[in-house]
Formats: sequence, C-alpha cells, structure tokens
Amino acid sequence: MATQGSIRWMPIVLLESTNLLSGMSNGVVVLAIPWLVLQRTGSLTAAGLVAALSSLPGVVSSPLAGWAVDHFGRRIVSIISDILSAISVAAIPLVALVTDLNVAIILGLAMLGAFFDPAGYTARKALIPDVAKASGMSVSQLNGLHEGLFGVGWIAGPAVGSLLVAIFGDTAAFWAPFTLFVTAAILIGLLRVSDAGQIAKAEREEAGIAPLSAWQNAILGARLIWRDHTLRAITIAVMVLAAIYLPTEAVLLPAYFTELKSPTSLGVVLAALAAGSVVGSFSYGWLSGRMTQRRIVYAALIGTSLTFIPIAFLPPLPIFVMFAFLCGLTWGPMQPLLNTIVQIRITPDAQGRVYGVQTSAFYVAPPAAMFLSGVLAERFGVMTIMISISALLVLTALAVLRVKSLRDIDSPGALGAPASD
Repeated sequence: MATQGSIRWMPIVLLESTNLLSGMSNGVVVLAIPWLVLQRTGSLTAAGLVAALSSLPGVVSSPLAGWAVDHFGRRIVSIISDILSAISVAAIPLVALVTDLNVAIILGLAMLGAFFDPAGYTARKALIPDVAKASGMSVSQLNGLHEGLFGVGWIAGPAVGSLLVAIFGDTAAFWAPFTLFVTAAILIGLLRVSDAGQIAKAEREEAGIAPLSAWQNAILGARLIWRDHTLRAITIAVMVLAAIYLPTEAVLLPAYFTELKSPTSLGVVLAALAAGSVVGSFSYGWLSGRMTQRRIVYAALIGTSLTFIPIAFLPPLPIFVMFAFLCGLTWGPMQPLLNTIVQIRITPDAQGRVYGVQTSAFYVAPPAAMFLSGVLAERFGVMTIMISISALLVLTALAVLRVKSLRDIDSPGALGAPASD
C-alpha cells in the first residue's frame, strides 16, 4: 500500500469533485421536485405518484448503464450522463417560461432526468479501482471518501435548493443542478486513468470472444450476484430497506414541512441525514481496519432502525435534526461496504454490469412504496405512516440479522479476484 506522502492527488480530486457536484445536483432535485408538485397541487397523492413514477426509468436504465460502462468505458459514460442530466433539469425552468407546469409535465421531465442519472453514478463507482491504482490510495479508503463526499453533496444540495426556492421560486432552483452537472462533465473529462474494464474488453476481443449485448450483459450481472450468496443477501437486504425508507425523504418529509410552510426546515433535516451519512461513510476506512464487515453490517442495521424511531414521531426541529444525523451516521458505512464487496468478489471487467443490476434492483420496489405512502398519508396522516415505517425497519433489520449468508461476508468471493489495495 502506498504511503500517504506518495499519493497522487490529482486523479482523486478530479473524480471526487465530480462525485461531490453530482451529489449536490441530485440533492437540489430531490428537494425541488416534490416541492414543485406540492405547491401546484397541494396533493400528497400527486407528490407520491410523481416520486414513484419518476423512479421507474432507473429500473430500465441501470442495467443499460452497466452495459455502457463495460462496453464504451467509464469516463465517457460519466461525461455523457452528466450532460444529458444537465439538459433534463434545465428543461424545467425553460418549459415554465412558455407554459404552466402541471403534474404531467413535471412527471415527464422528472422521469427524463431519472433515466440518465444511473449511468453517471455507475460509471463513477466503476472508476474507483482505476483511480485508486493511479493515485496509490487503497480501494477501501477511496470507497469511504467517495461515498462520504457524495453525502456532502446531499448536505449542500438540499440546503442550496431550499434557499433558492425561498428566494427565487421553485423553478429557478433547477438552474443550480444544471450548472453543477455541466461542471462535473468538464472535470471528469480532465481525468486520465486506465480503464480496467476496457483493458479486459480488448483482451477478450483479441481472443476472438464476441462482445455481449446489453441484454446478455444484464443477465450475466444478475447471475454473478445470484451465484454469490453473500452478495445476493446484502443486495436484497439493501433493496428491501430502501423500499421501506425512501418514501420518508421523497414524500412524507416534504409533505410535513410543506404543511408547515417551511422549506428551510426540510432542507435542514435532509442535510442532517446527509451529514450523518457523510461522517459514517468517511469512517468506513477506519472501521474496516478494526471491525469485520459482518459487524459493520449488524451495527448499521440495528443503529438505523433504533435512531429512526424518534424521527417517526415528528419531534421538534432540534430533536428531529439530532436523530436525523444519528440515523444517517449509522447507515453511512453501508454504501462503501457494498462497493468494497463488489470490488473484492467480482473481477474489474464485470463490475459495471453488477453495479448496474444492483442499482436497478434498488429502483424496483421504492416506486410502489412511495405512491402507497402518499395515498395512506393523505388518509391517515404523515405521523401514522412514519411510525408504521419505523416498525417495518425494525422487523426487517431483525430478519436480515438472521440471514446465514451474511456470516461469510468476510470471506473472499469465488467469482472475482480481489481489487488491489
């Protein structure tokens, strides 16, 4: 492992600046879209429907993103994704100049943006081993740094979004992510590192092995996950937990703070969640040297479930912010851990397809949960649904802790060579 003094920082700075800006962009959008719908309709059902349907394109585009990363290269996919995302968010204020934004238009533009996002996210994750190799930083350290900085973006994004909404209005807020996406594309264009996926692809072509189609690539990615019992267990666990939790940020909290007429408070709470996640993600490199992966998973599941309970009762803002931070803190190490598991158990040329299938799986269940939570919250109230979600999180965490496959999480996988530290 390279010493701290021998680390080349430029590749890290370019990748992580892009990662940070993308996190900020998505942080603005995740606050601005529900606010846009609620301001125009006042309907929780409409907000839930838009949040649910705008997630569906990710189910289709994520496997395509994995194929594109493996087929065309990681840098080019990241650049194109950011440019297309910039165009999709700029479309909202531009359309608002010529016509009134109704739910159908907002939904269509939100779905367009959601189609492009997974490609950039997948490409940047796949670049981590390449940048680690070029810089001399360990993969585990860079995983923690990567997810931590993405979380920093989620802190700044909602805060910036809430201020822009309050000062300039709900459509002007979208010019911020447009600028950030364009800047991210420029920065990743300056990154010069090798591409392990493209090297492996060239070797296969020299050996006369035909390239995979997008469909074949997705099927192979799904098979790799399914054959590795530990990877399969952790993927399913995160998918279920995401489906249970995501309606909180996408529908229920925006609805609650819209009723209070306080976009700034919503931004503060979302920022606290992200801040905790940042600290947790940054701590992963330190934790992984002192705890087994299995214990990190158990601590994350138990801690997240317990800290969400006070949040469910919609407490006064200072308490809300404190437990939001703790909830993010306990969950924070999970994403870099998930990245590390893929990098250790799957060969570099197959990581893009695995990331793509995983991201698609994480998109599958939340849409229905978001729509259902909007409908139920309109009928029974936000707090009732939040308490129900809290109970489901506890029950799911207890069930996951009993999964035998997670006991092998610290064993090397048979499907890929470990990534170099």
